[in-house]
Amino acid sequence: MHVFGLIGNPVGHSLSPPMHEAAYDDLDLEGRYVTFEPDPNELETAIDGADALGVRGLNVTIPFKRDVLDLVEPDDLASRIGAVNTIDFSGATPTGHNTDAVGAIRALRDHDVALEGARAVVVGAGGAGRAIAFGLADAGATVDIANRTESTARELAESVSGATGHGLDALGDLLSNADILINATSVGMESDESPVPADALHGELAVMDAVYRPLETRLLRDSEAVGATTIDGGWMLLYQGVEALEIWTGEDAPVAAMNEALRRRLSVDFTP
Repeated sequence: MHVFGLIGNPVGHSLSPPMHEAAYDDLDLEGRYVTFEPDPNELETAIDGADALGVRGLNVTIPFKRDVLDLVEPDDLASRIGAVNTIDFSGATPTGHNTDAVGAIRALRDHDVALEGARAVVVGAGGAGRAIAFGLADAGATVDIANRTESTARELAESVSGATGHGLDALGDLLSNADILINATSVGMESDESPVPADALHGELAVMDAVYRPLETRLLRDSEAVGATTIDGGWMLLYQGVEALEIWTGEDAPVAAMNEALRRRLSVDFTP
């Protein structure tokens, strides 16, 4: 029996278990995906214990993504982002990865969005925004970061190759020349609001919202209304899980099975 799982606090509403266990069933892999909620002061003990018990891989969520950096051997991307969301225990030393960045890029490519040479606007400079900005830059896009606190956007931009940082008041100008727009904030999750003025959107954009509850946000409705390509937050969530599974098993993930399980759970969980 292979044990995989998620470590965070809290993790009670995670969508990862049904998505990953659908993959194990499809692959005929004898595995289980378990959620763990260690005390924040016992993170090192939890990681050491998972390694000692033969856990094959862990996803990592709030509040541990930064703290776990010091407890594993992070790869280059995770080091640059400053956060780990996937741990692989297959080697002599646990290795850390950030599949949020890869998940965003794979979601865009799945929708035939060209990245090389594109101009991308990322709204938000928190954890998701950091990962997405690095992923876009590594894929060959030029990245403009817009954030409520402009100094935070500028600070992040200094770390991302070729990026620029701005306040939200610059969105109109930034989007007029943009090919890609990604909302990496939580705006739209708790209320029917968008972080982007509707009149700044245009039909040449590909718009992805990292919010997945609800799947259809105000931003995506406004974008669809002007003819933009829209990508809901379920796709980024799906592909970060796909990437983690492939790191752990070395096999191609059954994307369709994982997506079906994820969408089924989202439709049950979300009540407007």
